[in-house]
Amino acid sequence: MFSFFKKKKVSVRSVTVPNFGWNLLRSEPGVMQWLHPEQTMAISVNFFNIPPDLPTMKNVKLLRNFYRHMVAGANGGLVQVDLIRINDMPMLKTIFKIPQGDEGVKYFASLTMAFETCSFVIKIETGPMPNDGMREALAADYLMKGGADFATLQQEWSADPYDKDFKEGLLMNKSEQEVIDALFPAHFLSQVRTLIAQVEMEMKWGDEVDKLKLFDN
Repeated sequence: MFSFFKKKKVSVRSVTVPNFGWNLLRSEPGVMQWLHPEQTMAISVNFFNIPPDLPTMKNVKLLRNFYRHMVAGANGGLVQVDLIRINDMPMLKTIFKIPQGDEGVKYFASLTMAFETCSFVIKIETGPMPNDGMREALAADYLMKGGADFATLQQEWSADPYDKDFKEGLLMNKSEQEVIDALFPAHFLSQVRTLIAQVEMEMKWGDEVDKLKLFDN
């Protein structure tokens, strides 16, 4: 039987996210990107019309190890790698940091929707955050007031959040814990966490995405 209804094609516009009123920087078949007015960070929806290059979307331990070594190869470190669900859609949530020499550290937060033949990655990336030591000082004071021992805090200041024996790259430090964000809301990491949480609450996708077969590894 002839159908008058054309199947809607999956594209980068199949997923929508809050753009926070930022300026549209790129509108291409594979990416929609918005830039903060002060050019300090950007958010993008990225569509990859090829099978995902992920090892799994079921085993979070395997994913953490996969990204741990990948990010350490750029001298960076993990802040978060978790498997979550948004409106019953499985997603991979990550936050990384990558050093930028004397300029400081860039933070990257992402949500990945993985399917058998394609994937979407919603990404927030910052410009370099200068390391002036202020967040670290506030964090140390906060943690010691909470009962942390100075010597122990100093000894255990930096560590991979999931594997204390891993020592490569720029490891996450105590000041980068989420509990510290409220003390330093202007810090790029605090802002990235707030923004990606807003994306989680407000992102939407079309029926054509729901009809895709999930990545099953």
